[in-house]
Amino acid sequence: MTVSRRTVLTVGAALGVGATLSWAPPALATSGKPFLKQFAKPDASTAAKFRWWWPHGLVDLGEIAREVDQIADAGFGGVEIQDVHHSVQTVMDPEHHGWGTPAWLAAVETALRRAKARGLTVDLAMGPCWPTAVPTITPDDVAASKELAHGVVTVNGSYTGPPPAAVVPAEEGVGKQELIAVQAALVVGSPTAATVTLDPASVRTVDVHNGQIDWTAPSGTWMLFAYWARGSAQQPEAGPHTTPLAYVVDHFSAAGTRVVLDEWNSTILTRAIRSLLKDVGGDLFEDSLEIETDATIWTPSFLAEFRRRAGYDLLPYLPVVVQRKGKYLFAFDSDTSNHVRDDYNQVLSDLYHENHLIPVRDFAHRLGMTLRVQPYGLQTDAIRSAALLDVPESESLGFKNLDDYRVLASGRDMGGRKLLSCESAAYANGAYNTTWDKVLQTMGSVFAGGVNQAVLHGFAYAMAPGAQWPGFAAFSPYNGNGIGYAEAWGPRQPTWGHVPDIAGWFARTQLVLRTGKPQVDIAFFRQKGWTSTGIGAPWATNDGIPAGWTHGFLSEAVLDLPSAVVRRGRLAPDGPAYKAMILGGDQFHGSEHTLSVPAAQRLVDFARAGLPTIVIGTWTSDVHAEGIAQPGENDRLRALIAELLAQSSVRVVADATGIPAALAELGVTRDVEHDPSTVMSVHRIDGDTDYYYLCNARHAENRKITAVTQDVWLTAQNRDAQPFVLNAWTGETERLGVFTRSGAKIRVSVSLNPGQSVIIALGRGDRDPSATSTDAPEVRHLDGKLVVRSSVAGTYSTTLSNGRIARTSIAAPPAPIALSTWDLEVEDWQPGATPTSTIKPKRHFSLTALAAWPSIPGLEDVSGVGHYRTIVDLGRWDRGLGAYLDLGEVFDTYRVRVNGAALPPSDVLDTVVDVGPWLRSGRNTLEVEIATTLNNRLRVSRPEVFAIAARQAYGLVGPVRLLPYRQEEIR
Repeated sequence: MTVSRRTVLTVGAALGVGATLSWAPPALATSGKPFLKQFAKPDASTAAKFRWWWPHGLVDLGEIAREVDQIADAGFGGVEIQDVHHSVQTVMDPEHHGWGTPAWLAAVETALRRAKARGLTVDLAMGPCWPTAVPTITPDDVAASKELAHGVVTVNGSYTGPPPAAVVPAEEGVGKQELIAVQAALVVGSPTAATVTLDPASVRTVDVHNGQIDWTAPSGTWMLFAYWARGSAQQPEAGPHTTPLAYVVDHFSAAGTRVVLDEWNSTILTRAIRSLLKDVGGDLFEDSLEIETDATIWTPSFLAEFRRRAGYDLLPYLPVVVQRKGKYLFAFDSDTSNHVRDDYNQVLSDLYHENHLIPVRDFAHRLGMTLRVQPYGLQTDAIRSAALLDVPESESLGFKNLDDYRVLASGRDMGGRKLLSCESAAYANGAYNTTWDKVLQTMGSVFAGGVNQAVLHGFAYAMAPGAQWPGFAAFSPYNGNGIGYAEAWGPRQPTWGHVPDIAGWFARTQLVLRTGKPQVDIAFFRQKGWTSTGIGAPWATNDGIPAGWTHGFLSEAVLDLPSAVVRRGRLAPDGPAYKAMILGGDQFHGSEHTLSVPAAQRLVDFARAGLPTIVIGTWTSDVHAEGIAQPGENDRLRALIAELLAQSSVRVVADATGIPAALAELGVTRDVEHDPSTVMSVHRIDGDTDYYYLCNARHAENRKITAVTQDVWLTAQNRDAQPFVLNAWTGETERLGVFTRSGAKIRVSVSLNPGQSVIIALGRGDRDPSATSTDAPEVRHLDGKLVVRSSVAGTYSTTLSNGRIARTSIAAPPAPIALSTWDLEVEDWQPGATPTSTIKPKRHFSLTALAAWPSIPGLEDVSGVGHYRTIVDLGRWDRGLGAYLDLGEVFDTYRVRVNGAALPPSDVLDTVVDVGPWLRSGRNTLEVEIATTLNNRLRVSRPEVFAIAARQAYGLVGPVRLLPYRQEEIR
């Protein structure tokens, strides 16, 4: 079967000439609005959001309201207010304008009131910048972030004196240090090695009397350790934000969370703000868990909590737990060291969830809000986090590949949550040179990883002290120099006039990715639920995904959730409905065959219930319980592994190369099948409708991929289902004219540029004719009829679904027409009289050949908006004639008008536009409007920051051609 790229991706123009819609999927449970109406005209509920950067409360209330209007008018659904101003080089009077001051609260209230009037939601960060901090504590407060600093001396013979001072000096503001213990340990090998090896059996407590030690070492070289618990004095990024200074709270204790909630109740939640949050409040938000110390992260109750949770005393193992600048300086044997560190991380993870995330989530609910958090940055179980958070969030800058997103998506799905958010499209040195082309390529791939909410990074408030044209940008210049991160989107950008088209794509794509229930083929069990590591599933990356398989990751914590049941061979049958479980070694520790006893029991339960399970490797004598095994644990684990391997639903393979054969033997098939390629998919079901999001996606941002054209087989619940293309750019829907059915699978053809996506729905339709194969370049389904479309004369054979072969003759259309002569008017965006004003003088050019602006004299350093206009005489333009406008290379966004009519939005990643319905006999006026970044202008207007950037090749570069076609009804 042949369905051309244009058939799949440029359906909007065809619908413009009256294509009928013959499919009606179920209504969305979340909105109550029928799906097609919501898809055609999406509202703020599924639109993307902006991070909205403020220079504290140093803002004008009128400007705050205007910026809400600007964001709403552009088609976005909400804002996340953040006090972020890394670019500002002066202290901005935090006493009068800082976070939580009356000025800041007035601005928040203004934003909330205007958002309510415009139908937007407002998210608020839990504190000033990140991590969460409050000005009501000092580093010595029990609620402040804590560290464990060790002191150490080498002893040969005896030692008399005070406990060794911490090797990491205390930060300014720390007044108290508590001595937790003094220990000694025998050195094995060199005491000056980069990592000193110690004898675990030698570790002993050393007494301290009146602040002094008098200890004689046995024979050999010994290390004498002192452990000091104290405040870390960490402050949030880029302060000061408050007066007095805000300090980061202890994210692992109830006391740390309590002071945050107390500050909100006493200061932030005025009566007006509390009331408005019930109406328009979206999320309380916390950024990634960037708890920083040059010592070891600690919390006052850690030793007691560790004994209660891990089942043993941590004290004898402290030498191999303490760190300096993120490095372990001491070790026992590698297994013991790794296992106790695993237990340390697991206890820290549990405390983070139970003492911080859950109480803050419950607090948000009492406000009528939800909690959105980036639950990573430390070695915590992010899968568990995603399952309990209302909205887990990822980030496109920090995540290393799509499996980092899938980790969070899996927790979301097992927890029955709906959203996986992403801090989207932040790029190093990307300020004022980021294209929407790049953003869409990034987000097309990120959506394939399971994300369904974009929080774009970001929208900057207009002005701040010291800001230069085009206004305040949170990260540019970055800390006084360097171009800085991400973008400052908004009316200051030439592309802003085209942004409503892009906002519509986001809203429609996110709508589909939130509809119904997720369907994922296989789950990989992970001994650790960490993310932002880049460690995924190598077989899936190299072999599975390229052939159409989808996968997720499960950790022990989610195996006991209510969703974790097996029914009809599916785990979590109500979504994500995994068809198989794969158990391998611990990828974070050399593929060690380790597993907790509770996790092993759950895997046995699932296999007994009929879940196909594949075990990689020989799990026999080398099996070890996770962490430091307690008496009897290893024996119990081995017995459970033997029981697991005895189940009829289990297969053992020597290595990952055996996975495909084992899946086939177990009868496990994938929902999407295709020849190896970079096409990735997301599958969701709603009622009896299947939705497939297909994207030519990058597994990692730095991977190079090329355009793909191929057949893809999609599985339908309903064997009578028919395929429809949902155009996320226009909101229109077209039934595919050519497709092949084989049992429950439907074959369609897709053609996708890098990062480009297409949405296909398989649902009930009418009995209008369709075709199973054709030798025509295109077969379209228009107004209940099948038509052949071709740019080449010929007689084409089409096999219809009833078996009849129809032959359709196409007369020769006109030859392709090169369009090289254009009138060009350029709005040249330049600094105005103030840092926030822009002048836009117009320049006029008559071009006999298209070229990038830097190659056109007078446009070398110009940024702005270009209006291209040309006239083409088509002579007699018969009925049945049409044409594609192939724009060639375009930088960056574009819109097309034909004979004065604005065409529907076009995919920024595809510069071939169907203009057929708007063409007529005789003279036709074609207009193309392109918009640029501000990079080229800023290179010369602010060279101290932006001169290092390369010029960008703006404009309609072409070559541009009009490609006529002729279409005839299949009879």
